[in-house]
Amino acid sequence: MHRSRIYVLSRKALSGCVFSNIRLIASLWVLGLSFSLILPAAGAKAQALPEIASAARASLPDAPQPAAGRQEVRLRSVPTDILHDQAVIWSSPARIRLHDLVWLAPLGAASGIAIATDRAAMRDVVSHDPGFTNGNINASNALVGGFIAAPVAMYGYGFLEHHTHARQAGILTGEAMVDGLVVEQGMKLIFWRERPNVDNYRGRFFQSSVGIDSSFPSSHCVVAWSAAAAIAGEHPSRWTEAAAYTAATGVSLTRVLGQEHFPSDVLVGSAAGWLVGHYVTHRHRWRWYKMH
Repeated sequence: MHRSRIYVLSRKALSGCVFSNIRLIASLWVLGLSFSLILPAAGAKAQALPEIASAARASLPDAPQPAAGRQEVRLRSVPTDILHDQAVIWSSPARIRLHDLVWLAPLGAASGIAIATDRAAMRDVVSHDPGFTNGNINASNALVGGFIAAPVAMYGYGFLEHHTHARQAGILTGEAMVDGLVVEQGMKLIFWRERPNVDNYRGRFFQSSVGIDSSFPSSHCVVAWSAAAAIAGEHPSRWTEAAAYTAATGVSLTRVLGQEHFPSDVLVGSAAGWLVGHYVTHRHRWRWYKMH
């Protein structure tokens, strides 16, 4: 009986150890994913600008290359494009190289500092007034609603007015948002972080009790910044960029002030969203250039 109990306990300990190691490996991979999204984004930008493409490819040898002869992006091609985007995004940690530290180190350091100070910021700095909190939550929801409506409006205008660029901008913005949501949901299910209103703002990671309501990263921020980057990429004017990024910044701030997310949730979500949106639009931009 004594030996049987020891055997059962040993098996439980071994299972727990294996499970922890698996989650640790997955976490490290996703952290690498979050930071290394800059690689395909920067590589795709170089592809969209032929005059600097050769120099950019020399500095980014692992960036994905578009196939020659492809047609203008269309609505029916979005599912296939999203699958391709996800393959590139989720495999991006495998393409990290030493020279990428110039991008990864600052982002990693900022994320680490934010995580270390999350509890103090939410407990001691952010207002706990219910009216203030609810106002910020409503503001963030309204801003994200505007971002969700934007690609529908652009596509509808382009379709009705036979405006190719507007139609394509709507498609790519929607594609960027979907790509961002897939990445964000995958990260949430790996990190399982508690919301700020749980356990006195401790924000512990790997808590299976949170289920799909994980706090890290912020889905509002991923959606807002992926849409903002796509809109700014398709309409590169100062006024458009200022409006898009101001609204996205408003989403990030109100998610913290509304006590829905920790600052690190917002930082990583915003960075991931921008990088995904930047990658999607610049990966496809060459198609529009070839048509005009």
